[in-house]
Amino acid sequence: MATDTPVWFITGASSGFGKTIALEALDRGQRVIATARNVSSLAELGAKGAHTMSLDVVADDSTIETKVAEAMAVHGLITHVVNCAGYILEGMIEESSTREIFDQFNVNVFGSIKVIRAVLPHLREATTPGLKVIANFGSTSSWTGWPSSSVYCSSKWAISGLTEGLAAEVAPFGIKATVIEPGTFRTRFLAPGSSGRQYAENHLPAYKPTRDMINGFMDSTHGAQLGDVGKGAKVIVDVLTTTNIGEGKEIPIRLLLGSDSVDFVRDKCVKTTALITEWEEVIRSTDSK
Repeated sequence: MATDTPVWFITGASSGFGKTIALEALDRGQRVIATARNVSSLAELGAKGAHTMSLDVVADDSTIETKVAEAMAVHGLITHVVNCAGYILEGMIEESSTREIFDQFNVNVFGSIKVIRAVLPHLREATTPGLKVIANFGSTSSWTGWPSSSVYCSSKWAISGLTEGLAAEVAPFGIKATVIEPGTFRTRFLAPGSSGRQYAENHLPAYKPTRDMINGFMDSTHGAQLGDVGKGAKVIVDVLTTTNIGEGKEIPIRLLLGSDSVDFVRDKCVKTTALITEWEEVIRSTDSK
């Protein structure tokens, strides 16, 4: 178990999981550098002892690198990086413009990559004892494809694959990487009108029944999600610091959260295994003889 006080660097810390993880870490006497596009949205965290910074993850590389260097100077190190910034683009593939799709990936994927690239030199070269962790927020949506959120689901698939590859790359330096994949949790992410939900401008009449169904589902899901974000944050901090329920355990490559995440992932595994079984002979027939 690591004995040094963790120093957290969290993007998207103004609300939801980012804010709640920051609060949980602060409550444990740990140090937090909380970032968001609008630093005023971090006032509560600042009042509780967090160092707050403005950071827009879609900024250019040099800006991100400068911000990370500033964060490093606050406590002299960073031990835990948590990429929480993200939103969901609601719209069918045919309706979504190239710009809207790029913007979704720019925040959900490229933003995380920029932060990772900026912080890795510091983590690799760190000589202080204790854990070094990069945690990226994925979603159980990465295990399936939902209509009207195909672009969002694909961005979370990208985060999942990115994290698996990253974990292998940084393991020789003693750095752990994990993807956190929550089910539905009671944050404001799905609240109608929330910044977590953005909509494609183009609405094609042919997709209206599907759009209305999905929008209605998301609206009705808000406030009725199974997951408790406070409980989820406690588990995340435990697991990423290998304390309490995480003590004596390796940080997993994937951290599922919420009962519905178990159902989502297990169902996908069962269906995928069945598909392989059904088509195995054909699949194997394509080998070179």
